[in-house]
Amino acid sequence: MGKGKEKTGKQHSKEWFEALLIALVFATLIRVFVVESYRIPTSSMEKTLLAGDFLFVNKYIYGAKVPFTDIRLPGIDSVERGDIVVFKFPKDRSLNYIKRCVAISGDVLEIKDRRLFINGEEAIFPEHAQFLADLMPAGYPDQQVFPRFSGFNKDNYGPIRVPRKGDVVTLNEKGYYLYASLITEEGHSIGVTDGTILIDGQPADTYTIEQNYYFVMGDNRDNSLDSRFWGFLPERDMVGEALMVYWSWNPNISLLNPVEKLNSIRWQRTGLMVH
Repeated sequence: MGKGKEKTGKQHSKEWFEALLIALVFATLIRVFVVESYRIPTSSMEKTLLAGDFLFVNKYIYGAKVPFTDIRLPGIDSVERGDIVVFKFPKDRSLNYIKRCVAISGDVLEIKDRRLFINGEEAIFPEHAQFLADLMPAGYPDQQVFPRFSGFNKDNYGPIRVPRKGDVVTLNEKGYYLYASLITEEGHSIGVTDGTILIDGQPADTYTIEQNYYFVMGDNRDNSLDSRFWGFLPERDMVGEALMVYWSWNPNISLLNPVEKLNSIRWQRTGLMVH
């Protein structure tokens, strides 16, 4: 009888272990390919999203990437203007950023006195978006703005075409500053020798774009490090679409002060759908 009980106990332990292992595998698969949690670290999307919001990101909608590869699974929808997207920051892919997609591949974007135009038509200003700083008039270039030497600033920008896969672009002086980092990201070397642009060591006056790109901006337009400053967002860096806020509290209060931290919970934001 004792041996029988011992065997049964081992069987139960094995079953529990297998159940936990299966649950862990499923949880990992869901996190990698379906839904992942994300925390808003900065105020670049205020007041649409607040620093301290925790939200779910829909990864399968655009097609989740297979880890450690550039393989992307088929998605159920494409990125659309107005989507709030999470992506790998192209200048440091260890960081996740969240912004609103304002222009898709092939669009011509222009900002005139803060008013955004896409393909010649004024875009709808997001409901909770805001400006906090003074308007920068046209004719006052900001050298921090992309591309270099463009003469643009954050409030008067473009017109500029968002690259689309298959586009053949001209590589003159203007085109060099506009596309140099893109060409490098697509796996090619680019440089200038005696006024001649070289791609992979060969003279080139055109280049064929190899993937789709997007233009993203924060809803907090004067406090957002977005495409106006670092350029186009490659399709391969897209992680997913923001789905729902499931938790929110003040990020500036330390966990070492638990009472005040709990009192800072923003219950009204729980379950808030992101749009």
